[in-house]
Formats: sequence, structure tokens, C-alpha cells
Amino acid sequence: MVELWPPPVVRRKDRVWLHVLLVLLTLVTTTLAGVDHYLAFRNTFATPSLSLALVVHGLAYSLTILAILGAHEMGHYVACRRYGIDATLPFFLPAPFILTGTFGAVIRIRQPIFHKSALFDIGIAGPIAGFVIAVPALLLGLHWSTVTPPPSGPLPPNVVWLSLGEPLLFKFASWLVWGPLPDSLSLNMHPVAFAAWFGLLMTALNLFPIAQLDGGHISYAVFGRRATWITYAGFLVALSLSLVSYSWVFWTVTIAAMLFMAGPRHPPVVDEDMPLSPGRRWLALAALIIFALCFTPAPIQPMDLLGR
Repeated sequence: MVELWPPPVVRRKDRVWLHVLLVLLTLVTTTLAGVDHYLAFRNTFATPSLSLALVVHGLAYSLTILAILGAHEMGHYVACRRYGIDATLPFFLPAPFILTGTFGAVIRIRQPIFHKSALFDIGIAGPIAGFVIAVPALLLGLHWSTVTPPPSGPLPPNVVWLSLGEPLLFKFASWLVWGPLPDSLSLNMHPVAFAAWFGLLMTALNLFPIAQLDGGHISYAVFGRRATWITYAGFLVALSLSLVSYSWVFWTVTIAAMLFMAGPRHPPVVDEDMPLSPGRRWLALAALIIFALCFTPAPIQPMDLLGR
């Protein structure tokens, strides 16, 4: 009897029509969100009729955010294919009537992962791929942004000014493009810059070292079963952040639901004994640095809560 390792994979067919439909729906919802961001960028609070010019400006946002999210998920997908692991194409998640126009994108891995090296590569490939796209998009978006005095006086009805937390990478990129800004001025972000900002935030969220998140995969590959304690610590950090900023509440509830349904322990790989190479351990440190560069403790705050 001959045992093949890894075992041959019978790939199930993807419902390509569903993936294409979700991409198109997400393109529509993110383009509409992009139109709203562009109108806010131009300080145009009236609701004009939709025109080709506005759609083009909306597409600048939507194509940027889809490129970042798509690169992230394709990083996972390509890594799965490299190891012969059956995984779906990315599912994009449209979200009409919210700030981003999308909840992100996911893939589904449809079989056990063979060893820690494969798990590590699959987990880290997504954040690195998305990060590589987000950085030049951020620099371009900041170049198209403007510098204006902070808003003052009463706002138009149904308009809320938002203050976005600035990750370390965002602050550094802003300094490169605009130099140090005095307190009398603030950055009015172009929609492409906002798409890149959201891409950085999603990268940080996915790198949280919790269970089935990308950071959880990396943590398990590096620390093995001890990663369960890191998951508990990561959840406590997310819970504490909810007390700092209300914008963390949804993410914390999502993590809690995930832990309730799947449990805090990462599923084991087939071969637990294969060690992780030193190069991958250095890449784990790089992932930690990327997390630190993309993280912000208060992502979104209404300016009324900041004493405007």
C-alpha cells in the first residue's frame, strides 16, 4: 500500500457565477459609497443627480478598495493552490448604505491544512499582498488630498463629520506628502486615501492573533497549542479597545461570535511535528511590524464626541 503525501486533492468546482455576481454587486455599492466620499471631499453636501463624472470619481474609490481586498484574498488563494489545498475563489461582501460600501472579502478553505509551514504561508500571504497594494494607493490618495481648516460652526442637517484614527504608517505617509501640519489645518482625505486607510485597518484587524483570523493562523504556526492563550489575550485587548472607541464594538462582537461558534482553539494541522523554518519566524516578526504600522486605537470617531 502506497500512501501519497500530501493526499491528492479533488477540487470542487467553484460557482463562478456567484463570485462574479458578488464582485459586481460590491462594485456597485462601493462606487456609490465612493460618490458620497467624493462629495464630502469637495464639501458638497447637496445630493446632485448621478452623472458620469461622479461615477468616475466613485470608481476611483471602489477600484482601489476592491484591489486591496482582492489582493489580500488572492494572496490566501494562491498560497492554497501552491500547496494543493482546495479553497474557493474570493467571496466579496457588498454592504450598501455603510461608510465603506463593503464588509470585505473572504475565501473558504475546504480541507485540512497539512503542516505548519503551509498554514503560516496561507495566513501571511493575504496581509502582505493587501499591504503591498495599500501603500502606493495611500501615497497617491494623499497626493490628491487637500489641507483645510477644521470644520467649524453648525453642520448641514444629516451631516456628521468623522475623525479617522491615523495609523503610524498613515502619519508617516502624510508627513512625506504634506510635511508637518499646524493645528490650524487638517487633512481632507481624497476617496482613494480613504480606501487605502480602510485597507490598512482591515490588514490590522486580520492580523489580530485570534483563532481563525490571519494573525491566529500565524500565531498557531509559530507557537502551536500555546496560541490558544494568545487568542484569549487578543480578545481581552479587543474588549478593552471597545472602551476606548465605540468603533471597536462591532469588531469585538464579531470576534466573540466567532469564538463562540468555532471555539478559541485553532484547528490542528495534519502534521504537528514539522518545525517552522527560521525564515518564516522572521516573516512572523515582519507581520507584527505591519500590524503595528496599520493599527489605530480609535479608528472612527464623530467629531462631536471629540469636543468640536
